[in-house]
Amino acid sequence: MPLALWALTLSAFAIGTTEFVIVGLVPTIAQDLSVSLPSAGLLVSLYALGVAIGAPVLTALTGRWNRKVVLLALMSLFIAGNILAWLAPGYDSLITARILTGLAHGVFFSIGSTIATSLVSKDKEGSAIAIMFTGLTVALVTGVPLGTWIGQTFGWRATFLIVALLGVVALIGSAILLPSKLRKSPPATISQQLKVLTQPRLLLVYAMTAVGYGGTFVAFTYLAPMLQQVSGFSAGAISLILLVYGVSVAIGNIWGGKLADKHGPVKALQFIFAALAAVLFVFTFTAGHPIAAVLTVLVWGAFAFGNVPGLQVYVVQLAEKYSPNAVDVAAGLNIAAFNVGIALGSIIGGSVVENMELTDTPWIGGLIVVLALILTTFSGALDKKQTLVTSEQGI
Repeated sequence: MPLALWALTLSAFAIGTTEFVIVGLVPTIAQDLSVSLPSAGLLVSLYALGVAIGAPVLTALTGRWNRKVVLLALMSLFIAGNILAWLAPGYDSLITARILTGLAHGVFFSIGSTIATSLVSKDKEGSAIAIMFTGLTVALVTGVPLGTWIGQTFGWRATFLIVALLGVVALIGSAILLPSKLRKSPPATISQQLKVLTQPRLLLVYAMTAVGYGGTFVAFTYLAPMLQQVSGFSAGAISLILLVYGVSVAIGNIWGGKLADKHGPVKALQFIFAALAAVLFVFTFTAGHPIAAVLTVLVWGAFAFGNVPGLQVYVVQLAEKYSPNAVDVAAGLNIAAFNVGIALGSIIGGSVVENMELTDTPWIGGLIVVLALILTTFSGALDKKQTLVTSEQGI
């Protein structure tokens, strides 16, 4: 694999770290800036909204630009956002920094896959994309717990400075290693993207994505304060628990992909959503017992992100059937749907923390995941009905 691909992977690692590390820093930021936990949790929501808006809109607006120029501009925006977060004098400027960084994130993953495949031959395209997305997985396993530890030891601002420096290394690597002329697909216009949003079957999958992924973030956004205030762990132990969670996520992500390959995305998603809802319900009762809480978090990680491969495969399958001219656009909009789910989940979680108790976030998240299970079952029933109609017409 070319060295340029590893520059993309480092960028993905830095971007993945800056998105999720905030979860481990919510209590630290809340205390330092004298804001409530829900206000600190809003930093997760607004970043995700930046991704959701940036992915489709800015990708379309920059569609005709040179790919290398776009990538370098994105990494510059990412670095600027993290430097602004490092220097942020207060809560409002930190919000601005998070939104800016989220905008860069959205476009990076929209065009990153295209750039990765343009660097290799046709038979290695899948491996190239997998290597780039490894950066996200490694961020969850190492970047998030390490960033949390740095933030708790040296202050949360230090975490954003380190991430900005990682971004600088990735920017220099991309500037040197990426070829100037990269192969690019015809640019997706806003109208093409809007056409995808008129397909009811694709809208159903986007709803499954937003609800199924978002349900986890009702509780995950407030995992650090829950582990401290309810389970009784010290702030220093949180980074270790997040490390355990990250390893579990990495395993669950691979396992979820194999499950979708073996049984099809609908059956895989039905099983994962049912198990995820059950784990969240259980966590409501185990959160107050340290050992049981860690074991539950370990199992939770395996299912929390295990739905990602199935959801992406399913949206591509349906796009090929119902919107064959805009498969890439449909897949990109599903990335936006993931982040809409993160935003809504963390907002709902903040409302629960404000009006109820921290321990209410898991079971409410579980109920939301049950809704995803119902939507998935309904979509599967529509698939069977369509197959039956097609076979009858064939006869």
